[in-house]
Amino acid sequence: MSQTPRDSANHPVAGQHLASTHEVINQPLPLANYNLYQQDIALREAVQREGANHADNDLSRFGDWAGKADTIELGNLANRHKPEFRTHDRYGHRIDEVSFHPAYHELMTVAFENGLHSAPWRNPGTGAHVARAAKYYLHSQVEAAHCCPVTMTFAAIPSLHNQPELANTWIPKILANRYDRRNCPDTDKTAVTIGMAMTEKQGGSDVRTNTTLAHPMGTEGPGQPYELVGHKWFVSAPMCDAFLVLAQTRNGLSCFLMPRWRPDGSKNPWQVQQLKNKMGNVANASSEVELRGALAWMVGDEGRGVRTIIDMVAMTRFDCMIGSAAGMRQAFAQASHHCRHRSAFGARLSDQPLMQNVLADLALESEAALAYTLRVARAMDNQANEHERLLARLATPVGKYWICKRTPNHAYEAMECIGGSGVMEDCIMPRLFRESPINAIWEGSGNVQCLDTLRALQKEPETLDAFLKEAAEAKGSDRRFDQFLAQLQHDFADTSDLQYRARNLVDRLAMVMQASLLLRHSDKHLADAYCAARLQSHGGLNYGNLPSGTNPAEIIKRGTPVVG
Repeated sequence: MSQTPRDSANHPVAGQHLASTHEVINQPLPLANYNLYQQDIALREAVQREGANHADNDLSRFGDWAGKADTIELGNLANRHKPEFRTHDRYGHRIDEVSFHPAYHELMTVAFENGLHSAPWRNPGTGAHVARAAKYYLHSQVEAAHCCPVTMTFAAIPSLHNQPELANTWIPKILANRYDRRNCPDTDKTAVTIGMAMTEKQGGSDVRTNTTLAHPMGTEGPGQPYELVGHKWFVSAPMCDAFLVLAQTRNGLSCFLMPRWRPDGSKNPWQVQQLKNKMGNVANASSEVELRGALAWMVGDEGRGVRTIIDMVAMTRFDCMIGSAAGMRQAFAQASHHCRHRSAFGARLSDQPLMQNVLADLALESEAALAYTLRVARAMDNQANEHERLLARLATPVGKYWICKRTPNHAYEAMECIGGSGVMEDCIMPRLFRESPINAIWEGSGNVQCLDTLRALQKEPETLDAFLKEAAEAKGSDRRFDQFLAQLQHDFADTSDLQYRARNLVDRLAMVMQASLLLRHSDKHLADAYCAARLQSHGGLNYGNLPSGTNPAEIIKRGTPVVG
């Protein structure tokens, strides 16, 4: 009979059992080294459906890059190392320089070399905005925060076209598919980035209360130089080469293009006070600034600054939709991958009925957001068509409100599916959760989007006709949808208390369009579940309220990336 070895003190030999206490089992492999495009059935179908099939190979190539473990690590590093700000160099010169981790710059380089800021403007045509939105959707799943300057650079083009002489100078450099990180005058660069500066302490979204003043340096009016004096409360990406800025002239709020450097190579007196200490969006620097006589040129008509810059704002709101839809996709992918490889209480999590209900609910929310977003992208590709123009005008604030607002709870529920390890900082889920409220608040929070929806209806009532006509394309395919659409049309006929009821109406506009798109184009099980959960029972109180009779297993299978 063998005996345990003992030392002179008659104890077991120290360290004998320390080398291996247990075997690690029932843990999924990391979700990495897979093609984000090829493993996303809904995305591939939407790209084909909305006219961007010509981009299929390019998107597949990009999806392969986005899913590599090394690429995913870039996103982790960019968030682990916050941007750092220096006001002066060691000689005492004011530099206002923000330093970023190399991973941030690598992600920016990929974004700009792949035209995420330029593609539809450089090569307009069928499916241009759809292809760009699909690529942005993939890129944002890697890391969302650095996409802010990409978006602003992309969105600046429509506003700059209001001032042809400025557009001729700046747009070629904006559209260059290069990224130049140097802190030097734009005259020394062949590629630039553009930011925006609208909000101030006293006003926030109410930009008409802005107090920053614009003083003419000579002749007044569009295209002329001014000096700006005042402050801006939220300025993201302060290392951009120029900014579209709102300031007051004697004829009202006007829009200006303000570079970081003057034409003579001296630093423009635009001084960063501090970087914002944000809960999310960590890799992107956001700042407070003061303008101490900063040189800028008026863009568009004097006193029409909001109208000039709103073209830029509309594009940034669209990118908020893409980014939030991307966050939902990545959250569901992480949750479903985990549940596919994890067992508890004697069965695989993804096979257990209650978990299936939650996962399927998350999956249909994600696909509905994507379908809506890429349909808006197609409308943006066809602005010469009046129906498409009207649809985009109303669908943008509706979608920005609904999709972005649905994201935070979606991220939380996906985190809960993973459990305790989902809240660990070496998992992507805490980053997705912290990022999830950003798009809902920035570029106009929920109430602002609802008010913009009402503004569109007031100025162009035909926008509602176009929206409901588009949604009605699914009429006759589902009884619940038909009833929901009819009730919504009836409720819009009542014009009393519209502002008070705005959220309810906008919620239902979003749901009826998502249901229509899914009924017409998606998997029948997913469309049926959406109508049952969103139109008939209004989604329940939390995710995981799909009624009996739906087919969660097929919905989950459709959306789950097959890795490992």
